[in-house]
Amino acid sequence: MRVTLPPALSRRLRPPRTVRGRCAAAAALAMAVVLGVGGTWLYTVLRANLLDTTTGRTELAAREVAAQADAGELPALLASPRTGVDIVLVLDADGRVIATTRPSAEGLAEELAPIRPEAGSDSAHRILSGARAAGGDRGRAHDPDRADVVAVRASAPPPGPGGERHERYVYALTVLNDVDGATHAVAIGLLAGAPPLIALAAAIAWAVTGLALRPVTTIRTELAAVTASALDRRVPVPAAGDEVAQLARTVNATLDRLELAVGRQRQFVADASHELRNPVAAVRSRLEVALAAPGGPSPEAVRAALEDTVRLQGVAADLLLLARFDARAPMAAAEPADLALLAAEEAARRTAARVPVSVRAGAPVPLRGRTGQLERLLANLVDNALRHAASRVVITASLDEEAGRAVLEVADDGPGIPEEERERVFERFVRLDAARARESGGSGLGLAIAREIARAHGGSLEVAPGGEGARLVARFPLTGSARRGSPGGPAASPPYGTSDS
Repeated sequence: MRVTLPPALSRRLRPPRTVRGRCAAAAALAMAVVLGVGGTWLYTVLRANLLDTTTGRTELAAREVAAQADAGELPALLASPRTGVDIVLVLDADGRVIATTRPSAEGLAEELAPIRPEAGSDSAHRILSGARAAGGDRGRAHDPDRADVVAVRASAPPPGPGGERHERYVYALTVLNDVDGATHAVAIGLLAGAPPLIALAAAIAWAVTGLALRPVTTIRTELAAVTASALDRRVPVPAAGDEVAQLARTVNATLDRLELAVGRQRQFVADASHELRNPVAAVRSRLEVALAAPGGPSPEAVRAALEDTVRLQGVAADLLLLARFDARAPMAAAEPADLALLAAEEAARRTAARVPVSVRAGAPVPLRGRTGQLERLLANLVDNALRHAASRVVITASLDEEAGRAVLEVADDGPGIPEEERERVFERFVRLDAARARESGGSGLGLAIAREIARAHGGSLEVAPGGEGARLVARFPLTGSARRGSPGGPAASPPYGTSDS
């Protein structure tokens, strides 16, 4: 059966929602457990020690009287026992009182008589409840709740030569009021001190957690103030090298990346707007001139407007592709490809290029990838090389077996790329030749798209140092099915030697 608690009680039983509240509750619970376990252990050990001490003292008093009984006759009224022992009785085997430290002990003798040492032992120990020990000398109750009784076997001396010794039993009794009082005081002290200690632990945890979380509050306040127009703000880093300081440094690093990404996005939008404005303006002006010409538009004007439209369409397609890369949009599934075959096909399409394009590939270079994107990467690299080459462009496809990579290299004999510009050329809308007209040059997106394609395939694209002209090298990791001679890869592709187109 399901029990439904009242709403008010249910809200009270919910765990605290704040970190400070949870830490305070955990500290209070831990203190309660420690006090409970420790108090129980202390109470148990203290009581056991007090009982052992009392039992030892009581047994010693009984053995002293037993030694007197073994040595000779005992007086009917014994001397008062040692400090702490309330009464000592000596009974015969039939339970009659022979000697006692307190007169009128017959009623107590009847209660103690059944306590006898077992066979093979000369003493017995028992704690009785309700034993009527006369403890008035020390201000205790006449009917104590509990008493510690020790019985010791003693022997009476023989009446004469050849006489027989008779067993006697010495009983020493100590009322446990002192033990009960001490343990009761300890229990009361533990119970009375537990709530303040639990509250103190919760208060300390609350205060310490508040101090520890104060930098977090500052970080949250500063982070809430970060907006699109104030991305340069950073959260303060605490001086202590703790987890909060690591959190602050991580937040600042994230803000750095966010500011960089937003800056790149804004620059990208500005550059894209600038790039699109020129061809749009050119198309508009050409169409206006063509419409204003007498006799209708001329074929040359329509052809020029069409070329500008094609260029505009290409820029828009490049921007869309880069946007997909930035958004990490899912791409088409990988398929077997051959870099050597792609290089040969690209060279075959460049037969009418300004300079000859040659291919160097001694064998197939298989890998798994997206063929359309790899073709686009290679075309962009060749376009860039043809713009700057003086007399030739060379495409090289090879396998690096040791590194487990397929390598694609496009080199030209042009002026090359300065060392300080080898990373900048991969930025979007970057043209190192400032004098080159936008109509005759590229849009500045080709190498950026090529690097994004390489990275999408798990590879890299960089400008290789040394040599004549510029050498752009793309490296792609090989999968198990794309290694040389492995099943499933395009190993059936024909080998390629050096060819010129």
